Amino acid sequence: MNIKVSSNFRSSLSLLLVAFLLAFSIPVSPAPARDDHHLIRSEDLKDWLSYIASDDLEGRNTFSEGLGLAAAYIAGELKSWGVKPAGDNGSYFQRVRVLGVKSANQSSVTLEVNGKTRTFADGAGVIFPKNVGAKRSFTVDQVEFIGYGLNVPQANHNDYDGRNIKNKVVVWLGARGPRDVDSTQYRRILFSRSRYAIQQEGAVATIGPAAAPGGRSTSPTAGNESRRREDSPSAAPSEGQADRPSPPAPAVQGSSGFGRAPLETPDFTTAQRLDGDLAPALTATDDFFNFLFSGSDTSYETLKDKASKQEPLPVFTLKNVNMKFDLDADYRIVRTQFTRNVVGIVEGSDPQFRQTYVAFGAHYDHVGYAEGEIQQTPEGPRRQGAVGKVTEGHLEDRIWNGADDDGSGTVVMLAMAKAFATGPKPRRSLLFVWHTGEEKGLYGSRYFADYPTVDLSQVVAQINMDMVGRNKDNLPSEGNTVYLVGSDRISTELHNLIVDANASLPQPLTLNYDLNDPTELEQVYYRSDHYSYAAKGIPIVFLTTNLHQDYHANTDSVEKINFEKMARIAQLAYETGRRVANLPHPPAKDFRGPRAGHNFSGKL
Repeated sequence: MNIKVSSNFRSSLSLLLVAFLLAFSIPVSPAPARDDHHLIRSEDLKDWLSYIASDDLEGRNTFSEGLGLAAAYIAGELKSWGVKPAGDNGSYFQRVRVLGVKSANQSSVTLEVNGKTRTFADGAGVIFPKNVGAKRSFTVDQVEFIGYGLNVPQANHNDYDGRNIKNKVVVWLGARGPRDVDSTQYRRILFSRSRYAIQQEGAVATIGPAAAPGGRSTSPTAGNESRRREDSPSAAPSEGQADRPSPPAPAVQGSSGFGRAPLETPDFTTAQRLDGDLAPALTATDDFFNFLFSGSDTSYETLKDKASKQEPLPVFTLKNVNMKFDLDADYRIVRTQFTRNVVGIVEGSDPQFRQTYVAFGAHYDHVGYAEGEIQQTPEGPRRQGAVGKVTEGHLEDRIWNGADDDGSGTVVMLAMAKAFATGPKPRRSLLFVWHTGEEKGLYGSRYFADYPTVDLSQVVAQINMDMVGRNKDNLPSEGNTVYLVGSDRISTELHNLIVDANASLPQPLTLNYDLNDPTELEQVYYRSDHYSYAAKGIPIVFLTTNLHQDYHANTDSVEKINFEKMARIAQLAYETGRRVANLPHPPAKDFRGPRAGHNFSGKL
């Protein structure tokens, strides 16, 4: 078929073609970069914190009226932005039950050495933690004597060098440690050796020395880990198990009056389930150790003598040794206290991903106020009943306001909730949990991890903030620095995503990983609420600006907060959460452990 085309049509066609080609040949300016960081305002942070850390809230102690006022305030703000309640019974509050527990412990360990067998029951040669978790039995045929059980690069001492102890029993001696590890400088590391072996090196149980007569007890006490109290020398918390003594029992009620009876003193206090699988951390006497080392080339008496003199100890495998652990305790609840988490959700935009969550957390409690008065002592005036450090010149101030710890994290959470609720919605939902009782022993986060108000298996990551409003040691050189802990331990992808998120900010922060080093003296990875989620296998990152002179002092007050820096940290947390929430998959878990440490920067 022959079709004739007019010259006019050809001219028009040529013009259209030229226009089309020009359209694709002329550079087009890229679309404006996404910028919703303006939703986070330092003015809001200051307004909220001025109330949260005010004297009106009396230091926000757990179980106090002041903490209840803080919870109501947070809930009111969430409601005003349309954040969905995610607590109990359609409310913003999740009741947290803190239990005082008596333990009838029938646990034992049966030891076979070169064909000879002995059983050591709790209290007869060995001491088990009061909380051994669920009743169960397991047998291990690989036992390692690991010397002093220490890895302290700062002192050039590593008993684990070249040793693989995963799924083995670790035995160590020498409560004071070796001469080359200063017991004052490295006290926290000395007092958390069993935890290191279990959590960092993968041991299934640990056995350390019992206290000498009249000495400080080293028996583990479970369920009450506070990041403020010191570890017990041989205690080693596994998942959910504490390594610090319980706080003093409250005054016993009088038994007079209808229906009244005195409170029993609990053996341990916990907000967690009592049926979890906990790796046992035992202490043992000479009788046990003599039998354990009876088949080795080096006698226990020789090792004990070296340890008492703080001399170098050998490291070796105990051959022809089998251990059977029978964990068997009956628990009786003798005290129940109530406190509350505050929980809200901003639902995601994608129906396919809406039932998965990026979680944000901070603790909104602090330590309260001093009930006692100023007393004259031979050392000068002192505040009775002080709940923390009393800064010189501030003896009259009886309230520990906790502006940085963790009022700062509390209001950063509010800023992110507001930004997500009033701004663009990512694909996944955002879960916000203000945890209670962190100062007493991670009560709120441990409870939420065991009794979540959403399906915990659908939480793809958790971002935790604690003390994000100051500079380390108040140093001007730290003005752009934020410390990251745990970002690399469970998910390398999460770590790299955070680095990219920071680089995308208008003013990127300096990311410091010193606190993430496994040998870091403060052992921060285990000491704030993120760890309750990490223990469940959830990728986490913990953001903090580190310690300063007002840490746990009555001068941790609002006027010392750097709100501009805090807003930028909030923007980093927001951008990290937004990117995770928009991923087409959860951050990949590879469980490669801590790799970002001292002097590290960049991606993995």
